[in-house]
Amino acid sequence: MNIQTMDSSSQILGLEELSKMLGHTFKQTELFLQAFRHSSYVNEQADSNLEDNERLEFLGDAVLDLAISHLLMELFQDAEEGDLSKYRAMVVDETGLCQVALRLGLGDYLIMGKGEEQSRGREKPSILADTMEALLGALYLDAGFDRTMEIIRGLFEPFLKKVHTQEMAHDFKSLLQEYTQQTYKALPKYRMLKESGPPHDKTFKVVLTLNGEALAEGEGKTKKAAEQKAAMEAFSCLKGDRDL
Repeated sequence: MNIQTMDSSSQILGLEELSKMLGHTFKQTELFLQAFRHSSYVNEQADSNLEDNERLEFLGDAVLDLAISHLLMELFQDAEEGDLSKYRAMVVDETGLCQVALRLGLGDYLIMGKGEEQSRGREKPSILADTMEALLGALYLDAGFDRTMEIIRGLFEPFLKKVHTQEMAHDFKSLLQEYTQQTYKALPKYRMLKESGPPHDKTFKVVLTLNGEALAEGEGKTKKAAEQKAAMEAFSCLKGDRDL
């Protein structure tokens, strides 16, 4: 479904299915529509009062951080602050947001400009992730934090359940590579620092570098596990620096 050319009443009708998936019917319909209004569309319109979804995206980012922080504290009651921060970075990164957006089919509802439409903007992970945050911002304004957190719990439960598993750690190495390639135009490199322990019970320690600068170290019972831990540490560090 492509709703770019529909009128408002048709757009609202098209979004009813999404409302059912979320389990919330918006009282402020314009707020719902704004969550899907990309800046490329607004820039092409003569109506200067039309708002894009960037302010909602800003709000949704903060709401998601708070909600995921709360849910992680519930799940991992013995985890230290540093570990909770890493877990949160794993859940709310672009890839995670994009996966949830794809599951909801948010790309179908985007209202985009002609240029962005032609460049397949509906499929771009960054746009889908931003739209997911904008939708959460709209939900917060319409339904309040408690209801929004319960919706977030349902949407992000698969990530929360596997956040400390080997599967999620494996995903993290790929996440770091995608992030550094997009943000820094460079790929991380891993170098073995040392091996210790008897042959049947070795421990490996690696250092991760980006553009020649050491970012993180990781230890594990295999080289792959050590690299995964270093990638998680580096990703958390890089994201934190860029959020300052």
